[in-house]
Amino acid sequence: MTLNGNSDNPGQLTFAVPKGRILDEALPVMARAGVEPEAEFHDPKSRALAFATNRADMRLIRVRAFDVATFVAHGAAQVGIVGSDVIEEFDYADLYAPVDLGIGLCRLSVARLASDTEEAGAVSHLRVATKYPSLTRRHFEAAGVQAECVKLNGAMELAPSLGLARQIVDLVSTGKTLKENGLVETDVIIEISARLIVNRTALKTDRRVAALVDAFRRDVATRSAA
Repeated sequence: MTLNGNSDNPGQLTFAVPKGRILDEALPVMARAGVEPEAEFHDPKSRALAFATNRADMRLIRVRAFDVATFVAHGAAQVGIVGSDVIEEFDYADLYAPVDLGIGLCRLSVARLASDTEEAGAVSHLRVATKYPSLTRRHFEAAGVQAECVKLNGAMELAPSLGLARQIVDLVSTGKTLKENGLVETDVIIEISARLIVNRTALKTDRRVAALVDAFRRDVATRSAA
């Protein structure tokens, strides 16, 4: 049975999971930690955002990756899974990431057109297309460059060839998409993996949250020992 946003059970835990690249890898990890969604969760035709689980005291919500961190940081969800890129971008004080799940591996990188050969140190101001303005600005500031960030949520690779921005900062896995669009990776800002995140207050006040953290830690330890 799909649940709506207003649960009749005030003691119910809400677990936020991200749409997109991490989810397929996260679901088996969650199952081993004792959390499995109802059948409708797997229905591609479903437009529901909240779902029941095998636990009567827990529901899942499926939202955009950036929103997972926001829901958990503000206590609307107590637990979530999200990439470390999102955690670093927002740096929420009320967010705690106690478990590196070892999945969703990729990197946040700087890229530019292969034909652009000017040295990065030759400029003091640079326009960069990204959906990570905070991480981007910090990275370029460390190199003495002021980054003017153009916020894009997709099609990042088109920005340099269309003159929107000279460089981009985006997630890179194999680098194939960059190459196909005439771009080269010039720098890695951070290596990324998916993390279990929890709301700090919930961790202190709800034993079920601490138990979930322990369950995910055990799964990581088991996989590491295999």
